[in-house]
Formats: sequence, structure tokens, C-alpha cells
Amino acid sequence: MLKVGIVKIDVPTGKAQETTDYVAEEKPLHVFLNRTRYVTIFCSPSMLKELAVGHVLSEGIVKSMEEIERIDLKEDEGVCRIHLKPDVKLEDRLKLLQHFSRVIFSACGSQEPFQPTLGLKQIQSDLKVKAETISNSVNRLNFIAETFRKTGGVHVAAIYRGDGTLVTFAEDVGRHNAVDKVIGSCVLKGIGFNDCFLALSGRLSSDIVLKAARVGVPIVSSLAAALDSGIKAAIDAELTLVGFVRGKRMNIYVCPDRIIVKPD
Repeated sequence: MLKVGIVKIDVPTGKAQETTDYVAEEKPLHVFLNRTRYVTIFCSPSMLKELAVGHVLSEGIVKSMEEIERIDLKEDEGVCRIHLKPDVKLEDRLKLLQHFSRVIFSACGSQEPFQPTLGLKQIQSDLKVKAETISNSVNRLNFIAETFRKTGGVHVAAIYRGDGTLVTFAEDVGRHNAVDKVIGSCVLKGIGFNDCFLALSGRLSSDIVLKAARVGVPIVSSLAAALDSGIKAAIDAELTLVGFVRGKRMNIYVCPDRIIVKPD
């Protein structure tokens, strides 16, 4: 966050006051795979290692942490180099990408809103979560999001256990970045996703759903709406998709069997 000078206007009274306020920061992060620049992500300058790792995993270019030899982050330069093990055929994987050496802006987060689901593994999880737990966890996002409370300029994402225990959370100017950060945080800590769910503040588009599906998150829930592309991706992945989680209400779009509706 940055503190900047502003002029605050009270329209009904016509009064103007010079004061200060917080604004969200946005910086570029250049991610390299071995010696190849893979992507530049415009993001909030926090949890950069988690963002880089979460991004390459959630986009499917790296299959697991076992493929990564080491990670070198130069935070002051905004550069993260992910070195893959010698047996990983990176060039073959890069050839399959429609977009290569990309620039991802925080305002959109994806250059391909309708991403193909061909070859996507279906979610295998017996997780069941109470509707009340989903509601409480999503509604809790704004209380744990300090940067959002001060600036109003970021998204928040969190990973919870099935019982509502918070595992990790992140804030970022881009909703996709926030999701990548919490995925990367869990992976770097050796935490699996089979008994967890994702909660976020942004729209549920296909690229958000696919990020969760690729790492095996069985339930995705949000304060915001689901798009048709997100619903299609959730159907293909057999992922439970929950939107408009506000107050005591929510919409379940796909695979409602994982949500326990009746209270104890």
C-alpha cells in the first residue's frame, strides 16, 4: 500500500479537505522458466514467490513441485526464476501454448477467457462442506483483507479446510493473481487440496475455475457471480461451483452434492 495526498469532497455540503489515503500498488513480476521468459504479471508486490509457483502450476505448464529444482526470487528487480529439473521437457510444453512470453494485466488476468478443457482431469474428492461453513468463510474474506479495507482496490482469495479452518489467504490487484498466490502458498508448504475449498471475491470465469481444477481443488466459492464459461469448465471438471455467497444465501451452479444444506 502507498499513502498519497488527496482532496476529499463532500458533495452535499460542498466542503473540500486536503488529506491522505491509501492506494493499492501494482508492479510487474517477470517469471522465467529456466532461461526462458515465460510471463510478465502485473500484480501487488507481495507473496511473489507464491504467485510465480502458483501461476505455473495453475496454468498447467508445471505439473507438480517435484518438477521444480529451485526458485530464485529477486524481489527488488521483480524477477522470479523457476529452474526445472533436467528431465522436464520444457520446450515441448511451451510449443503447446497458444500464448507464449505473455504479459498479464491485473485488470483482466487472462488473454483467453474461454480456455479449453480437453484433457482436464475430473476432480476426485469425497469432501463435503456445510453450506454454513461456505457462507461464513466467504463472508470472512473482507474481515481478513487489510489492504482491501484500506484501499478498496484489491481482490482477496483464501484456501480453507472443509471445517472452515483458514489455511492461507492473499490479496492482489488481480483476482487471478490472488488465486495463484494461495495455490502457490499451499504447494510451497506441502499442503494438498483434496480436503480444501477456495473462496474468493472475484467473478467465476473459466480461467479461475480451471486454475482450481488443475491442482485438484474440489469446491470454488465466491462473493461474485459465475460466468457461463466458468460453469462449463466446472461441469467438465466435476468441480462444485458456488457463487453469490452473500449473507445467508448462495447459488450452487454445479455438483451440489458436496454442499451439506441442512443444518445439524
